[in-house]
Amino acid sequence: MSSTADLLARRNRTIGPYSPLFYREPLQFVAAKGVWFTEASGDRYLDGYNNVPHVGHANERVVRALADQAATLNVHTRYLNDRVIDYSERLLATFADDLDRVFFGNSGSEANELALRISRQLTGATGVIVSDYSYHGTTIALAEMTTGLETREPLGAHVRAIRIPDLDRDSRPEADVLAATLSEVDAAIASLQEAGFGVAACLFDPLFSTEGMPRVPEGLLPEIASRVRVAGGLVIADEVQSGFGRTGSHMWGHELAALSPDLVTMGKPMGNGHPMSAVVTSEPVLDAFGSRNEFFNTFAGNPVSAAVGEAVLLEMEEHGMMARARSLGRTARAHLDGVADSYDFVRAAKGTGMFLGLDFAVDGAPAPELAARVVEEMKARKVLISRIGRDQSVLKVRPPLAFGEAELPILLDALDASLASVRA
Repeated sequence: MSSTADLLARRNRTIGPYSPLFYREPLQFVAAKGVWFTEASGDRYLDGYNNVPHVGHANERVVRALADQAATLNVHTRYLNDRVIDYSERLLATFADDLDRVFFGNSGSEANELALRISRQLTGATGVIVSDYSYHGTTIALAEMTTGLETREPLGAHVRAIRIPDLDRDSRPEADVLAATLSEVDAAIASLQEAGFGVAACLFDPLFSTEGMPRVPEGLLPEIASRVRVAGGLVIADEVQSGFGRTGSHMWGHELAALSPDLVTMGKPMGNGHPMSAVVTSEPVLDAFGSRNEFFNTFAGNPVSAAVGEAVLLEMEEHGMMARARSLGRTARAHLDGVADSYDFVRAAKGTGMFLGLDFAVDGAPAPELAARVVEEMKARKVLISRIGRDQSVLKVRPPLAFGEAELPILLDALDASLASVRA
């Protein structure tokens, strides 16, 4: 086995030095099971960060479903196969009745790209509204509307980015904050129309994860959606991070936000790491697009992916993972609220269910250096988390939903010790 230094050197000579790594000293993992990693040194690390292995690393049901189906049949959707339809029906049953059709893909980027393509065709417009600190994928179209990562592509002329407010950082009355944000949306719509782009869609993660999980005014997303629809656009909910029961209270983040989207995109967690994605929509939308496009994707919706996706849903159901996320999330959030009250450099606790965080600030100014120190302190205590937000000042705690009652005290104890160390 290569040493970490040798592996890093080989990595730089092959995939290059620009692919980001976590931590000052990178970790080299050789195995994982459930919510635990095994590092090359033999040390075990608790995974408090990764949402891709949604029902746990190397989940036995998922692995068995993948292997059994791969040993039986794997073929594209130009042939009939009940496995694909069984999964489609099970997935759609988790949505509202009007979201009753699905396109399959292989990645969240591909799903968002397809949703934008559909929106452009159905509206005849090209303008898109996103937030001013967001990320939705790696394609050319998505790079031109990425505001939360460094990209060489400038913001597209057809894109308008709005600021998502955070009531934990804004001292104005909630009604005033809502009105100001909606005024910004109105201005963005008018600008797109005046420039001749029109409004094809708005695209948001309902939890505003990349933005740092801001506490937004009640009704913000439904109000934005209403304005976009009046302008002729469609509403896209990106559920790659907020979906599949992560909030604890709802299967999908758009339900928590009281949003009724026209298109819902999803990716990584639906396959527990197996590359698959989807766009869920309505029969009218699918008919309007499908009747004018021979849409086909060789690997999308194949029986192996369907078997994996169904195994994820069955695992969630059998082990009550959404309910557990709700219960553990309440306990964890109460603890984080107490932390925010106890430390003058913690502005507020963030999030819900199994997507939580802490916002660090000193004298009202974001304190990313403190968040970074806590992340490193947690790593030293063999617990993995990360940080997010415009200023990278918000801790990001987003473990697999296999995370349970035995692991939560380990994470919270490590957090308490890390905070105490940083304060000292």
